[in-house]
Amino acid sequence: MSVSVLPGAEPWSHQSDGSAGILALHGFTGNPSSMRGVAHRFAEQGFHVELPRLPGHGTTVEEMTGTRWQDWCGEVLAAAERLRARADHVVVAGLSMGGSLTLWSGLQGLATSGLICVNPAVRPQAPDVLEMLEEMLADGMAVMPAIGSDIADPDVVEIAYDGAPVAPLLSLQHEGLAEMMPRYQELTLPLLLVTSRQDHVVDPADSEFLAGVYGGSVEHLWLERSYHVATQDYDRDLILDRSVEFASRVCGL
Repeated sequence: MSVSVLPGAEPWSHQSDGSAGILALHGFTGNPSSMRGVAHRFAEQGFHVELPRLPGHGTTVEEMTGTRWQDWCGEVLAAAERLRARADHVVVAGLSMGGSLTLWSGLQGLATSGLICVNPAVRPQAPDVLEMLEEMLADGMAVMPAIGSDIADPDVVEIAYDGAPVAPLLSLQHEGLAEMMPRYQELTLPLLLVTSRQDHVVDPADSEFLAGVYGGSVEHLWLERSYHVATQDYDRDLILDRSVEFASRVCGL
């Protein structure tokens, strides 16, 4: 049985006449709407664009309950292959878990020129938090309270689920972040790291950790006015301007 996609959560693809492309990845319980502004700005600047909807996202939280890290990676791989079929230079950009998947794409060699991470999750939660999540799951609590729409701008609301499925969240922690964390020094592509000083979803210390162990050059942009979903917040234009400048530079445009 097919599940309808929420209005505004649709994936998007754009073909240009240029040689560079951007793969834009959304976060956990979110959908392409949080990265649509990024995707459209890059399209306006002549980039090919792939803005995928990760499995289980943008439909119902019940559908997401059955998805795992490997499912999201599979969609990232497919989108990257679509993009690389028409772009010689590829930059991957992601928000939150999309930032985690951006790092994964770098480790897989899917990006050719650079990475852009906005408030990325890069380390698993503390052992006591993981234990609590495991206990919740064992007790039959499949969904916990939502973590979406952490935005300072009162006029903006993120399209996101009103709950966070526990099993997929544990998959992100164990199969995603725990596996990648020892490998960040292997990454040598230029990185634009964007971090909100106030983030109620991912601790800004995650960005500081990544900057400290990353194997390539890091440009670290701190945001003073935005919360976690910074691509839709007060600093969104700053993020767009810096991201396009960075991507154009690393792609040799």
